[in-house]
Amino acid sequence: MTTTTKSLNVVLCWHMHQPYYREGLKGAYHLPWVYLHGIKDYSDMAAHLERYPAMRAVVNFAPVLLEQIDDYAQQMDALLKQGKPTQDHMINLLAGAERIPSDAAARLAIIRDCQRCHAPRMIHPYPAYRGLLEMVGATYEAGHGESRLHTHLGYLSEQYFLDLLTWYHLVWLGNSLRPLPLVRRLLAQGRDFSSADRHELLYVMQHCMAGLLPRYRALAERGQVELSMTPYGHPIVPLLNDFKNMRDALPDAPAPEAAVYPGGAVRARWHLQHGVEVFEHYFGRKPTGVWLSEGGVSEDALAQLDEMGVAWTATGEGVWRGSCAKSGCPVDETQTKRSLFSPTRVDGFKTRVFFRDDGLSDLIGFKYSDWHADDAVGDFIHHLENIATSLGKTANQNVVSVILDGENAWEYYPDNGHHFLDALYSRLSSHPTLNVSTFAEQAASTPAKPLKRLAAGSWVYGSFSTWIGSTDKNRGWDYLVAVKQAYDRTLAAGKLDTEHQAMAIRQLAVCEGSDWFWWFGDHNPAGSVSDFEQLYRTQLRELYRLLGVAPPALLDVPLSHGGGAAENAGTMRRNT
Repeated sequence: MTTTTKSLNVVLCWHMHQPYYREGLKGAYHLPWVYLHGIKDYSDMAAHLERYPAMRAVVNFAPVLLEQIDDYAQQMDALLKQGKPTQDHMINLLAGAERIPSDAAARLAIIRDCQRCHAPRMIHPYPAYRGLLEMVGATYEAGHGESRLHTHLGYLSEQYFLDLLTWYHLVWLGNSLRPLPLVRRLLAQGRDFSSADRHELLYVMQHCMAGLLPRYRALAERGQVELSMTPYGHPIVPLLNDFKNMRDALPDAPAPEAAVYPGGAVRARWHLQHGVEVFEHYFGRKPTGVWLSEGGVSEDALAQLDEMGVAWTATGEGVWRGSCAKSGCPVDETQTKRSLFSPTRVDGFKTRVFFRDDGLSDLIGFKYSDWHADDAVGDFIHHLENIATSLGKTANQNVVSVILDGENAWEYYPDNGHHFLDALYSRLSSHPTLNVSTFAEQAASTPAKPLKRLAAGSWVYGSFSTWIGSTDKNRGWDYLVAVKQAYDRTLAAGKLDTEHQAMAIRQLAVCEGSDWFWWFGDHNPAGSVSDFEQLYRTQLRELYRLLGVAPPALLDVPLSHGGGAAENAGTMRRNT
């Protein structure tokens, strides 16, 4: 019997990330995406890996997401056991910990919130859910049909809203939770959900949330999954280090008024170091690799990873192209494409750099959701086999890196991507020549090719244009610089005791997150821009409050309004 040698290394890296949605450090959650993605995507993604023990992958977590998952599990437990309301309005309404309001505006808000999902996959297939919305003239997209809704809301019973809330949470349950007897019963029941029904549903949700991090830890401990991390608050490290890092890809774009973010390199190191502490708390080990937020790299960021002994990082194909241009790489397409798949050692640095195959990653993120699962997986495998053939005898010295969000694509797939991921993991884990692996393994075993220069940029266009370089985004940075200056003055004057200083440090980290800047500008929908810019201004005001400094009046005025379609930028879906 002959054996076939594995010829091409393939790494799938799922990036799990949600920004900090709370008002301040202990306030209310303004948006529900942590727990909704928890009961749907984080749970299902673990289940797929558990079902295929021969499958290997990298799962990357933002530490600020780890903390929020844990917090939700604890708050939901206290709600179920002690009747203590959570800090999330939607959960409290579902549980009956908050009464259904009587005024039309508050009722309208509930209806709008219960439409925030991808309607073709999560509303249309359920006649009872669809009927609840059609009953009041609501469209399937939040924010429409408001005038008609206002004329009917006063006549609706509380049970109407309880049924709507129950359905919303049922459709957000992942495919791996659907076989549970309770879930099957509630889906069949369709209406008149009792307090007992809703509390049983909440128990399923809480049990799921509490089990998420232990499940991923178990996958890592048995060697099937490599867990990696992003810096604590998901900041763009190269921009904290130096605004000039935007110039590699955007030489002529306008910059914030400040020349630099004050003390930014120190803050970047704090996010990295504190991120490791949080990661180690939940997973019992330090990460081998770091996916810098948004794949945002620069040589100064790479030096910081070197200082910490990080084995690998990764970024996008656009950065690879920019780096090749700066390093004088071959311009022949075949030669340059081959270098994309090589683990890279940038001159003067130890941390290995991997480059994302944008085309393959975006097929999963944006294209395959409308394909039959078998056709999509067959196409994906065919692309990998073609790459292996083109590389010839050197294929086993190369790594194809497929990196994308692990949560945002699946609601666009039938059954939350179940059929696609099931077929993908089955084919990849049993393929005779494709070697599914992890970045840690490849950084240690596959020879790295040298690169003279690493261009500064991200996995979005190879630039930082999604976060800086336009009017609204720069204004957001100017606001952050101002509060950082106030922070520096206050700490230098010794005005805060140890407890309040620690709180201010964490609150500053929240303000430094990348997602605020992602949403600012005219390219994104007004509703989402409003959600994020309001919360950003709230976080800045909270930091001023902790510092004992009066916040500037400009924080009472919206800094961005939006108006376009979602800014996917070829990498993610940021509607939720």
